[in-house]
Amino acid sequence: MVFMNFHRAYIEITNVCGLACSFCPPKEQPTQTMSLELFDTILNQLRIHTDEIALHVMGDPMVLSNLTDYLDCAALRDFKVMITTSGFYLDETKRRFLFHPTIRQVNISLNSFNKNSVSKDFETYMAPILAFCDEKLGQQSDFFINLRLWNLDEVHSESAFNDRLFSLLESHFNVESIGESISGERQSIRLASKILLHFDRYFQWPSLNNPIVGNGYCHGLSKQIAILADGRVVPCCLDGDGEISLGNISETKLDKILSSKRSIELLNGFKKGIAVEELCQKCSYKERFNKGTL
Repeated sequence: MVFMNFHRAYIEITNVCGLACSFCPPKEQPTQTMSLELFDTILNQLRIHTDEIALHVMGDPMVLSNLTDYLDCAALRDFKVMITTSGFYLDETKRRFLFHPTIRQVNISLNSFNKNSVSKDFETYMAPILAFCDEKLGQQSDFFINLRLWNLDEVHSESAFNDRLFSLLESHFNVESIGESISGERQSIRLASKILLHFDRYFQWPSLNNPIVGNGYCHGLSKQIAILADGRVVPCCLDGDGEISLGNISETKLDKILSSKRSIELLNGFKKGIAVEELCQKCSYKERFNKGTL
């Protein structure tokens, strides 16, 4: 049996997002929320492999009214938790969920606003996000807030939206010239204590319909793993459709899934710079690892 340690495991406690961002692939999977029983089973089997989980693959955990139940479950097993959200569900009640002691980082995808046909205006969208930042600072909470702006792309230029956002953030956090600090590459700018504005470029989601990119190294099964809402185990957080389903943890123990022939061949292939799976051959995101940009 091969033992694997992961930097982080992604657990999709729901695949419900409520939005249709243009930079995300269309939702193909049936709507599903992971039961607490399955979640606890997963945590029990994951604990020897990692101590950090991210509650996200394709859905937004903030849509769940009982998110604290999942966080309590993670806390009982001493996991550190990362939350990724669009920021559309940060009303006063749900913001309280994010002060749970097991949470270590909250990522808010700000470009979700600009890539949706929603009636909410910019100020209304940003108000609860900024309120959340203020509440974190006021309580001197120890977790990080990452305000993600992953739109540094000449083809999908978002300069007008970014300028509007920078002006608001500069005023609110009393910082200067955010736009002048951007290098055009992946980077973070400090807005306040443990509150960062994080920049990156758009990326193309892997798909079997994509052209072949070729071989290369990836963190799949070496530094990360993902488990979808229905229990399917996949090698990375970008396989939201489960194209590389290594097994289902509701039917097969995780260690057996990780020791399967398909898992071992995928892992050993990446160690040699070979993408053995078709989806991996058609994934351009791995180029970021091979270029040393992540």
